[in-house]
Formats: sequence, structure tokens, C-alpha cells
Amino acid sequence: MSLLLSRLCFSKSARLPFLILSNGFSSSLRQTPPCSIIRAELCGPDMGKLIIFNANETDYTHLDKKVPLELMEQMGTVASSNGWVVTLKEDGILRLQDDLNPVASDTNPRRIPLPPPVTLPHCQTKIITNVSMSSSSPEDEDCVVAVKFLGPQISFCRPAQSNSEWTNIMIENPCFYSSRVMFSKKDEMFLMPGSGGHLIGSWDLRKHKPKTKIRRLRFRDLPDLTKTKREILHSCCKSEHLVESRITDEIFLLKQYRKTTSKTVKGVAQMKTEALMVFRLDEEGNAVYTNDIKGLCIFLSKAEPFCTHAGLFPGLSLNVVKVLDVDETGFVGLYNSFICTWNSTFSVPYHITPQNID
Repeated sequence: MSLLLSRLCFSKSARLPFLILSNGFSSSLRQTPPCSIIRAELCGPDMGKLIIFNANETDYTHLDKKVPLELMEQMGTVASSNGWVVTLKEDGILRLQDDLNPVASDTNPRRIPLPPPVTLPHCQTKIITNVSMSSSSPEDEDCVVAVKFLGPQISFCRPAQSNSEWTNIMIENPCFYSSRVMFSKKDEMFLMPGSGGHLIGSWDLRKHKPKTKIRRLRFRDLPDLTKTKREILHSCCKSEHLVESRITDEIFLLKQYRKTTSKTVKGVAQMKTEALMVFRLDEEGNAVYTNDIKGLCIFLSKAEPFCTHAGLFPGLSLNVVKVLDVDETGFVGLYNSFICTWNSTFSVPYHITPQNID
């Protein structure tokens, strides 16, 4: 553990009123640091006080904020984006809730039901891959919520509009069936990588009914791998993720390779990250391998992935990917491919984006 802490170089500085970074970028917002949900400490028959882990600190933070214990149970939530979590009840209605947002009110929590889902032919709307939002709050008038269901269906709606309804699209290419959607603020589009990362699907918000556009990526500057390393990667379960740096206007494609371990929990084998590759996407359709994302830190979890600059939160490690899953947590150092993760059980495996402080 001492080795881990020395590599992470944490400090207690968490909130900054104003900061100019060494690369010239600046922030005038007061924000909470990126954090992850740990658990809730029982404080009533169905409520608990939230415990989080700030990504630039070395110990848990116990909050006075109370949250419903049902949200902390396995499958209590099904997705997360921008600090909002998504629940799916027996009535089949998806709801956006800010209960697990560290700075949101626990006396007046916001619960926003989405329109009743419409299931396209040969599709399903019970199992969700992930959710993405085009702005920080679904209460913003122009906010679009994208829901990717396992299989060929992706659906969009604007919750703040009084006549909100779903725009449902069926994706014909099966390589997108288990993919996760993300929102690119720079391009004003929702993007989604296909299995293998060679194809990118996109949906333009500026069109009334966005059509699916697919482009092919060309991979460049691939790292030299030994035969043993290639064999290990081929034996892994691979997933692809897109994440945007809104500070540097870059989009990265992440390829994560996970493998089952000998450890089991309730009869379920635990998985662990064996490798993680990062590719920087350019305007010409190239995916260029990189082990240097400069001062950035990427957060990869069951929530929508996000990226921030380490200089905004002293103590936050740079040029790393923070990993959080139902059975794993830790980080991957990109420069030397150093992996430091360990198996642990998380019922709410979400990294929470920095939140503005009023």
C-alpha cells in the first residue's frame, strides 16, 4: 500500500477557486474533485450517509448527505452520467436521480422520469448498456439523454420538454450491440465505438431525427508486442470506450483487456485488467496509439467515462486511467503500462464527474 500511495502522489487540496495551468488552460469554477461512491453508513431504516473517495486524496470522505439504501444495492441503479444515476423499476420507467451527487440536496432530491420506453421490433428495453447526457443536468432545456440498450436499439429524448418522447433508432451492424454511447461536446454528437474499435457510430443532435453515420478508423503507431503479450491479450475479454477531453478538445479511444482470476465471490469469478491501450483520434479518421496524454487523467467505470486535467486538482495523478468496475479498482499508468488494480466488490461502480460548487 505504501508503494501505491507513493505512486499516486496524493494531497489534501481538493477545491480551487481559480487556477491557471502550465499549458495555459484555466478554470474559474469551484468544483469538487472527481470521486467514486464507496458505500452508505446506516442512519435509518432505509437511509444511509454517503461515503466517497476523492480521487486526489488518500482516505475516504464521510458526508452528512443521506441517500436511499436501495440505490447502494446491487442493481439499485443501472447507469450513471454527469453525476446522475439511472434507476429502472418494475414499472419499466427509467428515472434520473441526483441522490448520489455529493453536492446535491438530500432534503430535496431531484427525480426525473423519462418517457415510457418504446421497444422496436426484435429489440429489448430491459437491459441497459449505458446512458449519456449532452449537458450536466437533464433539467436543461436542450439536454438530450441517450440510452443504449443491449442489442440494436439506441433511444434519445429531451426530458425538460413538456412533450418529451423517444426517438428510437435500430442499429443494423451487430458490432454495436454491446457498445457504450458517449457525448462529444465539441462535435455536438453522440458517439459509440463498435466492437474492436474499428468503427465509430455517430448521431447529430442538430437534426430532428438523427441518422446513424458510421466511419472507419485507421490505427497508427501500434506498439510492438511480444508473442507472449499478444497471447495474453487474445485470451482477454476486450471492451472499447470513447472519452472526450473538453479542456484540450481531444477524443480518445480506450481498449481495455480484462481476464478472469482465481478469486471468486459468491461463485462468480473476479476479473482484472491485464492491459489498457489509449488511442488519440484525429480529424482524418486515424486512431494514433499514445502512452502520453500529458496532464490529463481519464476515469473509466460503469458510468459514462470522463477526463479532467490533473492540474485542476492537486494530488491527482496525471497520464493515468482510473479504473473502477463491479469487481476491480485501481489505476493504469500509461507511460510505462504500469497496472495497479485489485479485486474488490462495488455495488455502485461509478466515478462521479467534478461538480460545480454553489
